[in-house]
Amino acid sequence: MEFVVRQALLETQQSLAGLYDGNPKRKTDRPSAEKMLKAFCNLTLYFLPDSTIFITPINALQKQILSNMKMPKSLYQVDSVGRST
Repeated sequence: MEFVVRQALLETQQSLAGLYDGNPKRKTDRPSAEKMLKAFCNLTLYFLPDSTIFITPINALQKQILSNMKMPKSLYQVDSVGRST
């Protein structure tokens, strides 16, 4: 995870901001796996009584991490027949 994201950041000459608690503007081009995984800890998957499934939307930082990992954003979308997204 670290290698792939760091390589992508190097190739695009970008950095990630928002990984550090208390200092959201601090940027890094060498993020740790722990920091990147922690960025996803606020997601919640809801199963409602009417069989609807809902997941909280991902933020810009999470989208950037997924993009750098070459992972589709659809990993965090619920697409089931007869269920809401």
